[in-house]
Amino acid sequence: MRPRVLARLLQIQRALVRHGLDDFVRATHLYRPFRFLAYLSPWTWFQRSIGVTRGERLRLALEELGPIFVKFGQALSTRRDLLPADIADELAKLQDRVPPFDSAIAIASIEKSFGLELTDIFGSFEPKPLAAASIAQVHVATLKNGREVVVKILRPGMREIIDLDLEVLHYVAELADEYWGEARRLRPVELVREYRKTILDELDLLREAGNAAQLKRNFAGSNLLYVPEVHWDYCRVDVMVMERIHGVIVNNVEELRARGTDIRKLAENGVEIFFTQVFRDNFFHADMHPGNIFVQIDDPQNPRYAAVDFGIVGTLQARDQHYLAENFMAFFDRDYARVAALHVESGWVPRGTRIDELESAVRTVCEPIFNKPLKEISFAQVLLRLFETARRFDMQVQPQLILLQKTLFNIEGLGRQLYPELDLWQTAQPYLRKWMRERMSPWAVLRRARAQLPDVLVALQQVPQIFQTAVRDATEGRLRVSVEPVGAMQLRDEMRRGNFRRDATIVAAVLWVSGLLWLALSAHIHWLGWLQMTAAIVLFVWSRSSKSRGT
Repeated sequence: MRPRVLARLLQIQRALVRHGLDDFVRATHLYRPFRFLAYLSPWTWFQRSIGVTRGERLRLALEELGPIFVKFGQALSTRRDLLPADIADELAKLQDRVPPFDSAIAIASIEKSFGLELTDIFGSFEPKPLAAASIAQVHVATLKNGREVVVKILRPGMREIIDLDLEVLHYVAELADEYWGEARRLRPVELVREYRKTILDELDLLREAGNAAQLKRNFAGSNLLYVPEVHWDYCRVDVMVMERIHGVIVNNVEELRARGTDIRKLAENGVEIFFTQVFRDNFFHADMHPGNIFVQIDDPQNPRYAAVDFGIVGTLQARDQHYLAENFMAFFDRDYARVAALHVESGWVPRGTRIDELESAVRTVCEPIFNKPLKEISFAQVLLRLFETARRFDMQVQPQLILLQKTLFNIEGLGRQLYPELDLWQTAQPYLRKWMRERMSPWAVLRRARAQLPDVLVALQQVPQIFQTAVRDATEGRLRVSVEPVGAMQLRDEMRRGNFRRDATIVAAVLWVSGLLWLALSAHIHWLGWLQMTAAIVLFVWSRSSKSRGT
């Protein structure tokens, strides 16, 4: 263990003890060799938190330990259904009320980034922060033209703090990987590696500005979500300037109700926004705690969300997006056999898993919560049963989906606070079905085919050169074909079948490309293109099936 990692572990232990969270220390096996050092330290005991509630002690400890721990508290704060009320109230303060750093440091950071005096950059600047979070804080300002903006400034020394905590997490994950029986399934090292990319991306505010601009384009003209405008001329790696928005923070339900907001519509719109981001755009805001979400209620019957803080966004690979959509649809249809089969096809569970056994387990977990409003679902129990099912079937954690799962965790928590009567499944179902229909429509297939046409044409240009090289190698005796030692008759039959499949595949490819060309270039003879593409598909499928028939 590196000395700096050991020092950080001791620092974490000391903070937990000082804030009266001794049970965490006693329960942590990592501290067994030296956990009593903190108890013997007079400095620790004289500074113990006295006369404060357990929720305050936990919040103060997380604030002291830094951004990674604060973010953990933020994620927990969205799930009031899983926490005692006093702890949930305190953790909610981590969303935008973390102790700020000195405004003089913030001003110095701005001036260093721009190489100008503050008065040469802004028309006015409010020294008192509007909000402070784990990695940055926000100040209100105006531009020289009078436009009201917010200025986001990174906390000083963030990279060093986060690098050290990531090193600690990596060390703990490596220990778990070596000594913990569940590590192969839960993949702790890969989880830390995935989290590392996410947290380090937050330290580049130019990247965050790009995320905001992309999300704004995705929802241009939408009545569901408003994204503030980025002022690019005022953005740097550690400073970002955006349009200031006004609204009611999303978890202030009393204020929303007092102003006549249609809470049910607001909750349903939130579900639509999530599924639109994940499936239509494949680009989703992945830090959806209440401190980052506001509601604009100029028209209370048509409330609109407004988002801030775009440091964490997520995307999915096409394969994972497909399997997720199929899983959702199968769940909506209560087709648990399909859910089980998709888990095997995707590789999320081992190939040898029995579909019927997994189907039964999924039905046991999912059926009790189907068509129930959020207020009647105990997600603590559901999660527990899902973990038990995962362990039984040796289901591996998918690190690439962790960000999406975290976002779902936050969204469901927000929905529970806003409108507990919301039926999450019935609300989501029509949006996902519409997306699936649009994705599989002939025009969508044609658009994807046209997008791939340039790559196909480039590949075709390379075919003569490949063929010429193969002929030259064969003529000069340098062409080598590797075969397994099998009987001559069997080898001859296999070569005949292979030649047939090769020829059929070439013909199918030519028909497919020719059909694409007719569709792309002809304004009148679309039917010929579709006919050729259909013939290509039939020929290809028939040639593949002939392999299994041995003909």
